[in-house]
Amino acid sequence: MTLIEDTTRRTGTRPARLASVDIVIPVYNEAVDLERSIRRLTAFLDESLPYRHRVTIADNASTDDTLAIARRLAAELDGVRVVHLDAKGRGRALKQTWLASDADVVAYMDVDLSTDLAALPPLLAPLLSGHSDVAIGTRLARGSRVVRGPKRELISRAYNLILRGTLRVSFSDAQCGFKAMRADVAQRLLPLVEDTNWFFDTELLVLAQRAGLRIHEVPVDWTDDPGTTVDIVATAAEDLRGVWRLLRGLTTGRIPIGLVRAELARRGPTRPVAGVPAGLLGQLVRFAAIGVASTLAYVVLYLLLRTAMDAQAANLAALATTAVANTAANRIVTFGVRGSDGLLTHHATGLLAFVVALGLTGGSLAALHLLVPDAPRWAELGVLVLANAFATAVRFASLKLVMGGRPARTSELVRSRRSPG
Repeated sequence: MTLIEDTTRRTGTRPARLASVDIVIPVYNEAVDLERSIRRLTAFLDESLPYRHRVTIADNASTDDTLAIARRLAAELDGVRVVHLDAKGRGRALKQTWLASDADVVAYMDVDLSTDLAALPPLLAPLLSGHSDVAIGTRLARGSRVVRGPKRELISRAYNLILRGTLRVSFSDAQCGFKAMRADVAQRLLPLVEDTNWFFDTELLVLAQRAGLRIHEVPVDWTDDPGTTVDIVATAAEDLRGVWRLLRGLTTGRIPIGLVRAELARRGPTRPVAGVPAGLLGQLVRFAAIGVASTLAYVVLYLLLRTAMDAQAANLAALATTAVANTAANRIVTFGVRGSDGLLTHHATGLLAFVVALGLTGGSLAALHLLVPDAPRWAELGVLVLANAFATAVRFASLKLVMGGRPARTSELVRSRRSPG
């Protein structure tokens, strides 16, 4: 159940029901930072934003004083309202508040205000002018200035590389918490978005691109919040599952993006999905991207399983799980194979490649423990990643041999980018 509390003060100069921009701040147990951030944001909006605006605090079933603070702020500040949800999930909060909004443009930003607010007017302007459909802040474009640790930087860049290789995206930063879109586009696109948590951003952008919408990117200044409570390992695993689900939905036609494209896409010449070449090189790029995704999934699974198993058992379980998913993904994405034709042969070949990989990784692990009996966890992981890299080359050669040398077939989804409807 969702309770929308429209406690916005209505004045003669800015009635909430006529707001042109609705900025949503999703929060869960943010009692410490909420008031400071909302007061800073509203002061900036009143001084710098030349549009009618409203701030919506979307409380995701907080268990601390967040909701009480939000209600007090809504009572005190013009143009602030509260939406309370009984269930957690950033994606759920954004989807529900955006769909219920009466504004011309809907936006969101993280409560810690990690993104410099000076980027907000450039984010909104192309949407309100009709130039673009979706706008995103990017930390990975030239001109962006980012302060964060090397671990999060590496994870972010690796994730966006995976998206480029598997889903063939052209936008540079899927997960920056600083986005906006036209409300009419949101009404049509959001019902197709299934994720209710952190993968929501990625799914929304992929669907927007595949629907032929124009995505405007704004380089931002961004400072990492050292107090963030996001579980990086769990979020990475969730994102990888989301990529696979979205990939299957798009390639099988389960997601009716062609219909949305026919309704919303801009008229005029369109370009094919950029970023991945055709032929052998294209196969290698897609295979490498799936390999990166598989390796990351393997690392996450290994580290999780290693807490309850010995090294060899954890390696076996993680490798077996990711090997099956790897073969299935390469059938569809890399080699363009659909249906059940050759399915058993392809998975048998993948199984053979798995045995080779198991021998390489297990042997490398055994050799490490023979030479260094008390080898640290990072050394185990390093040896396994290197062995997996060699096993990956063997996997590509064997899969290409049985699945054929033709380039992957263009899916119905991508073909829809070249012809209306």
